[in-house]
Amino acid sequence: MKRRTAIQRLSALMGGAFLGADSLLARNIDWDVVDSSPEGARIGLFSGRQIHLLNEIADTILPPTDTPGAKAARVGQFIAVVVSDCYEPDSQAVILNGLATLQEQCKAAYGKPFQRCTPQQRLEFLIRLDEEQKAYTSNRRSGEPTHYFRTLKHLSISGYFTSEVGATQALRMVEIPGRYEGCIPYNKGDRSWG
Repeated sequence: MKRRTAIQRLSALMGGAFLGADSLLARNIDWDVVDSSPEGARIGLFSGRQIHLLNEIADTILPPTDTPGAKAARVGQFIAVVVSDCYEPDSQAVILNGLATLQEQCKAAYGKPFQRCTPQQRLEFLIRLDEEQKAYTSNRRSGEPTHYFRTLKHLSISGYFTSEVGATQALRMVEIPGRYEGCIPYNKGDRSWG
């Protein structure tokens, strides 16, 4: 990938993250209500149950380790705002239908919804779903929508690493950086810079 293309893509990604953050602030959401009940407050097109499901999916993709996971960063709420406010109606329908499909497939595989599965079952299920989306993407024709799980995975990662939790605890961060250093020694196991 050329440097110019990488910079353009990173700029677009960061712009989307800031749009999502502004939208979260503008909505004046009572996060205690949203967090207290899976059936609680709606955000845009998403019900409280769907937001709860998004949090569980994101937390399976980015589980808590020595740093908090995606659920602690409220990635489900981030996804709900971004999809509701920034996506075209066709893309919104793909995500909403995809969540319903995910639940149906999970019930067929394990006899219960995703939220009631064990962490191991959730992980196995999402790995199979990721393989499915990779096959779909490699055979996708022009004009066909992106697989819903590819979008959810992308939004989960973007939402986590642009959140306060992800940027300050999962990544190394210097609020006011000093001079530019183009080459910094990296030791295996070090966190990335945010």
